[in-house]
Amino acid sequence: MKAVVIEERELYVRNRPDPIPGSTELLVEVRAAGINSADLMQRRGVYPAPPGAPADIPGLELAGIVTRIGNQVTKFALGDRVMGVVAGGGQATTACIDEDHAYAVPDSLSWEEAGGFPEAYSTAFDALFTQCQLSIGERVLVTGAAGGVGTACVQLAATTGAFVVAAVRDPSLRDRVAALGAERVVDPDDVARNGPYDVVVELVGSSSLGVALAALAPNARVSVVGVGSGSKLEVNLLDLMGRRARLSGSTLRARTRAEKAYLARQVEARVVSLLAAGRVTVPVCQVFSIERVRDAYERFSEGSKLGKIVLVPVLVPGGATGAVSGGVSGGVSG
Repeated sequence: MKAVVIEERELYVRNRPDPIPGSTELLVEVRAAGINSADLMQRRGVYPAPPGAPADIPGLELAGIVTRIGNQVTKFALGDRVMGVVAGGGQATTACIDEDHAYAVPDSLSWEEAGGFPEAYSTAFDALFTQCQLSIGERVLVTGAAGGVGTACVQLAATTGAFVVAAVRDPSLRDRVAALGAERVVDPDDVARNGPYDVVVELVGSSSLGVALAALAPNARVSVVGVGSGSKLEVNLLDLMGRRARLSGSTLRARTRAEKAYLARQVEARVVSLLAAGRVTVPVCQVFSIERVRDAYERFSEGSKLGKIVLVPVLVPGGATGAVSGGVSGGVSG
């Protein structure tokens, strides 16, 4: 197989042996794999893969076709279209995923959309409903709302009947975020005057969180799932105490097999049906062939994008609907 490999903090495309699925795993011919902030952190050496996952092949989400199954697999068969979250190794032409962490790809979904769905929507669902117990009619702030997780949060919160305030730095993206269901799309500098907030999903980090914490409603819940702008912040605990607020953080990668399986079943039951019905979507900003992985990571780092950056083993002509496809020249294979 071909795989994206991290060597001394640089990205290469290398030939590697195909993985062998365990007893409860599916071997998947990967058709698309989304890029996430965790991949960039792994490249920098600050977010290593957990035990059991490929140590040097990034990629936390994938979509593809089942080509082999473990001897205890009961939920899927050869040829099934599946997608899901993995602990690593997704950015390759072949990868393994536990059957309890996978779910079927709706027929209406392109491979690029499917490859960008699992991590973004699992993170969004967990933050909004598991961590923050979002209820109908509450006021939600989503920071960094134009990214993959941000657009998922906006849509899921809106389908719940929440009043969504989305913070978006780039003015050119605000109308498109509003079209996803945000009642208000504001500059990050205007976050405080649009509160108070019952729920905050913090996707930016310390530069953003301080402003949000000063605009909380009583009994507010805050979930920190992104720290791209920094991970350290001085917090006035008296403000949290006075508002009876709850501040939490969350990641998916290091959870146990059972914890990941539980979240996957929640997403399958409560979100995939919305996706199949067209009530939520996966905005794809740009698609790159795996040979252009360095360009893909650079585009992800640039910001000013709506939705997901997605890798495909061989670029599909036309890419996903509404996507700007990356070319196949200028490879970085080694």
